[in-house]
Amino acid sequence: MLQTVAATSVAAFASAAQAQAMVAESDAQATALGYKADATKVDKAKQPKYAAGQMCSNCALFQGAAGAAAGGCPLFAGKQVAGKGWCSAYAKKA
Repeated sequence: MLQTVAATSVAAFASAAQAQAMVAESDAQATALGYKADATKVDKAKQPKYAAGQMCSNCALFQGAAGAAAGGCPLFAGKQVAGKGWCSAYAKKA
């Protein structure tokens, strides 16, 4: 019975992790980092560090699976970022 409870708890936690809310561009942390859910909409005048092709999915901080539409980021604890998004903390994946 204890194993069943443990397995159920693990499954529930995995489901909750997948159901994390997306970070909003208006979120204070997102605003501070210049986060955009669509990297092609980054204002290059305001974000001179941005270069075409940079996006969350190829950032070293992105915690989603390769090719995922969204994934976790340690900068936005408890929320997911868009795979096609971008912020000023971008660091190319090695």
